[in-house]
Formats: sequence, structure tokens, C-alpha cells
Amino acid sequence: MATTQVRGKSSMKTAQAVGKIGGKTENKMSKSEFHQFFIDELKDIYWAEKHLAKALPKMKKASTSPELATAFEKHSKETSDHITRLEKVFELLGKKATGKKCDAMVGLVTEAESILSDTESGSMVRDAGLILSAQKVEHYEIATYGTLKTFAANMGHNDVVKLLNETLENEKATDIALTKIAEGYINKKASKE
Repeated sequence: MATTQVRGKSSMKTAQAVGKIGGKTENKMSKSEFHQFFIDELKDIYWAEKHLAKALPKMKKASTSPELATAFEKHSKETSDHITRLEKVFELLGKKATGKKCDAMVGLVTEAESILSDTESGSMVRDAGLILSAQKVEHYEIATYGTLKTFAANMGHNDVVKLLNETLENEKATDIALTKIAEGYINKKASKE
């Protein structure tokens, strides 16, 4: 493997760690335990997004407020984009897009289902509970995408960083939108029921 002269030991190690395989650049980092952990966590969030995609239409249907129902419909479409984006991430990493059961998302969706059974249909209390559940999901996703983005940056997967950041920013925007709906009128009406 040919290396270019680069100043500094760490720069030389980086230059030597990159080689050409089948026309693609492969980083030796891809064989590391850290990289495998990164791939496993991508599988986890991929499974989580697919599980969430099945739950969001139920949350939309259970919503009392048309505004909240619209927010769930919008996020359902965005979740499909997140899945597609993750598939592109796997492709960039030379991996097949596969999921690994995400216990956290199972728990969050189960909790949302519990809120539906514990609240009255057509009530603002139910909508407040749905927002609570949805924001728990958003915070989990924000934490996950933020960390995965940092992992990717540390391994030099710049194209992956960009894709993960797009989803991260979308998750943050959804969380803000849900807060606005809750604070706009749902929480106030729920407190009077």
C-alpha cells in the first residue's frame, strides 16, 4: 500500500490507515471494536425507526386535536425519510441495512399504548399524554442521533455525519413543534378536564 508523506506522526498514521479496496476507500477503523459498536447502534436505531413508523398512525388516530393529528402524520412521513436516510448510511459504510431489536423503543411505544388505555378517548388529557409519549421518543432519538453523529465524526465518516445530522435536526424540530402544540392550548385544556 502506498502512502503519501504527511507531516506529523498522527497524520501519517491516518494516511497509512486508509487504503483502496475495489475502488472504494476503506479505513482500518472499520474493523475496530468501536466501529462495530457504531454499526450495532445504527442497527438499533434502524429497528427503532421502523417500529415507530408502525406506532405513529395509531397515535394520529387516537389524537383529539386536529393539530396534533397533523403533527403525527407529518412525523410519520419524516420517519420514513429517517429510515431511507439510515439505509443510505449503511450503504455508505458498505453494510446491509438490518435492524437489531431496540428495547428502548419497545418500552417507549408500550408506554404510549398504556397512556391510550389509561385516558379517555376524545380528551385533551389523552392528547397531553400522547405528546408526553412522543417527546420521550424524540429525546431518545435526539440522544441517539447526536451520539452516532459524534461517533461517525471521530471515525472520519463525513458523509455519514451529514446524513445523521439531517435526521438529528429533524428530530429536534419535531420536539419543538410538539412543545408548541402542548403549550399552545392542550395542556391548559387538559388541566381543566
